[in-house]
Parts: sequence; structure tokens; C-alpha cells
Amino acid sequence: MKSAKNNNKFMGVLAMERIYKHIEEYSDQEIEEMLERQEVEELMYLSLSVGMYHHNWKFAQDICLRLAQHENPIVRSNAIMGIAHVARTKRKLDKRLVKPIVLKELRENKENKGTILDAISDINLFLKWNLAKKHN
Repeated sequence: MKSAKNNNKFMGVLAMERIYKHIEEYSDQEIEEMLERQEVEELMYLSLSVGMYHHNWKFAQDICLRLAQHENPIVRSNAIMGIAHVARTKRKLDKRLVKPIVLKELRENKENKGTILDAISDINLFLKWNLAKKHN
């Protein structure tokens, strides 16, 4: 496994082979440009970035929920992890919006189920929710 040294910041994970990469912080303009370009390589990390760094929990949540609808399963699973980062960093999410999307990904995104379960565990921990308890 490759790993980057970076003051204990969470690194993004791609596909089955784990590749650790520093997650950059992006401005709102950069975020919008990335969403317009729709480049999978960028989108895989975007939700992790906004979840960790964006000051507005609602904006970060909405970007992650949008990316959770993407056709690429890695973009979707990282979007769920981005939601978990919002839970960890801001201690706030809109459960009525988040819960159905997270549970849908758990059911349908089989190849990234481990990442999604880890994200659900974090959401449950930081927000005192009980999502998908039968899977834990």
C-alpha cells in the first residue's frame, strides 16, 4: 500500500487497490467547475473534500447527495463517505434527505459495501443515529 504523510488527515480511497492521496480543499468556484467538468477522477475526491473542509454543512451535504446519484460506483461510495465527514466535522445532517440515499447505496453498491458501512458507522457514531443496524 502506498501512503502519503500528512498530519493524520484522512486520505481518499480508490477502487479495490487502496491508493492514499491527500484530499485538497477547494473554493466554491473550483467545486462548481469540477461539477461542470464531470471528470470522474476529480469527482471521486470532491465529496471527501467538501465533507472535510467546507464551512457550510448544508452545502457540503448537498454536494455529497448530488454525487451519490452519479453513475460511477466509486464516486457514489465516496459521496457517502463525504456525508460521514460532514457528520464528523459539523455534527449535523438532514436525516430525511440523507437516510434514503445512504440506505439505497448500501443495498445497491455491492462492490463498495465496506466503504459504505464504514461511513454509516461514522454517521451513527457522530450523530447518534441508528442507520442499518442489522448490517453492523
